[in-house]
Amino acid sequence: MSELQRVTIRPVDEYNQTLVSYVHPLDWVNPQPADCYDLVVIGAGTAGLVAAGGAALVAGGLKVALIEKHLMGGDCLNFGCVPSKCLIRSSRVVGEIWNAKAYGIRTSKYVDVDFSEVMERMRRVRAGISHNDSAKRFQNMGVDVFLGNAQFSSSDTIKVDHQTLRFKKAVIATGTRPIQPSIPGIEEAGYLTNETVFSLIQKPLSLVVIGGGPIGCELAQAFRRLGCEVILFHKGSHILNKEDADAAEIVQKVFVQEGIRLVLNCQIQKVEKTEDGKTIYFTCNGKQDVVTVDEILVGTGRAPNVEGLNLDVVGVEYDERQGVKVNDYLQTTNPKIYAAGDICMSWKFTHAADAAARIVIRNALFSPFGLGRQKLSSLIMPWVTYTDPEIAHVGMYEHEAQQKGIDVATIKIPFTDVDRAVADGEEEGFVKIHHQKGSDKILGATIVARHAGEMISQITTAIVGNIGLTKLSQVIHPYPTQAEAIRKAADAYYLSTAFTPNTKRLLAWVRKFS
Repeated sequence: MSELQRVTIRPVDEYNQTLVSYVHPLDWVNPQPADCYDLVVIGAGTAGLVAAGGAALVAGGLKVALIEKHLMGGDCLNFGCVPSKCLIRSSRVVGEIWNAKAYGIRTSKYVDVDFSEVMERMRRVRAGISHNDSAKRFQNMGVDVFLGNAQFSSSDTIKVDHQTLRFKKAVIATGTRPIQPSIPGIEEAGYLTNETVFSLIQKPLSLVVIGGGPIGCELAQAFRRLGCEVILFHKGSHILNKEDADAAEIVQKVFVQEGIRLVLNCQIQKVEKTEDGKTIYFTCNGKQDVVTVDEILVGTGRAPNVEGLNLDVVGVEYDERQGVKVNDYLQTTNPKIYAAGDICMSWKFTHAADAAARIVIRNALFSPFGLGRQKLSSLIMPWVTYTDPEIAHVGMYEHEAQQKGIDVATIKIPFTDVDRAVADGEEEGFVKIHHQKGSDKILGATIVARHAGEMISQITTAIVGNIGLTKLSQVIHPYPTQAEAIRKAADAYYLSTAFTPNTKRLLAWVRKFS
């Protein structure tokens, strides 16, 4: 195996060594390539794993190859969903302790967070589940796993280091990486990204987070609760500005209450490495200012991994910022080559990559003459920002429906009206459902709650199943639960439409004979 393919994840402890032994084993020997593969997948992140594993399992006898140059499992396992949610879980314990007095529990004002143990737990959990994405597991599924650099070498061949793989169909699933911010001096001063922040073993006393989107907000709150002084820089006037404004306002208030300093409408001028740390010069609402911190975490911008693939050789069009160009069937400009996941989609979520990979399997392998193909646009895609409280959304926002010429009505149920939320002391939040005016058809929804991500699937299921608010009002919810807010929203629609003046007169007449 070439030196380029050897991977070390720091710190080099037992957990990271276990991780590497599964997702990039140093003793791995690439198999002898088959004469021709039915499907070759480049990239072993979520999209690549699902595409390769699914193709091998769905249709026995297909020859499938999977190529990965770095870590199987991609960002989700190694630098994204899994490690970040481990940190968020630890930080939520701190949040509970901070709020304990409101529940009649007396605690010390000082919370002793052992940052090194928090990070060790994260590494232990990550290593413990990494076998699910391991090279050996996919080999056992019948997939030929190749570790190395892949590039197209002709219209039907891909080179992996010194080996050549011939293919009938191929999938590009190489994902994205953090972009280098165009801030003078930041490279020399040094900064963290999602690919390096989980290697920390010592807590930075002070941390600047650049970017008020989901990644920046999730990690800013987690590190604040774990004991860091956190300053969040955002160029917009409000954090999470792509989300529902009411939802983002609730999270922003929580951030301020928890001591996160928000620097909004700002422009960073330069960064310098000084004796005291990393000094950031910036302007905010036209005023110049400066701050010095221990570490900088950049949570803005992703670049598609298109370099080195020789896409021009096979006629696959791409953009260095947007990634590989695909049609609604996830087909590239070369009909034999598909793409899935972050490399080609605006939805940059693990579950979106999973869903797209399933579409690719169907369209590339089981749609002869184009019959039965599925469209990416047919997916109903939910997503969650894992702050505390969480923001979960599915379907259209109100402004999106209006842009499409759809008349929208909105039902909003605040958690102050939900008994379980009141008992939990979690009244700051709501369920907001958009429906077509004059109809019970659900167009979209936003939920703000501690476990909003666990609740949004009920509404996603309703949209996918074409279940309207009238039917949803008939779903019995256990009492007391916060999900009862969804039933209340459905009831609000039903009561507003079912009991019209004419209906009430009819019911009064019927009652005389009952």
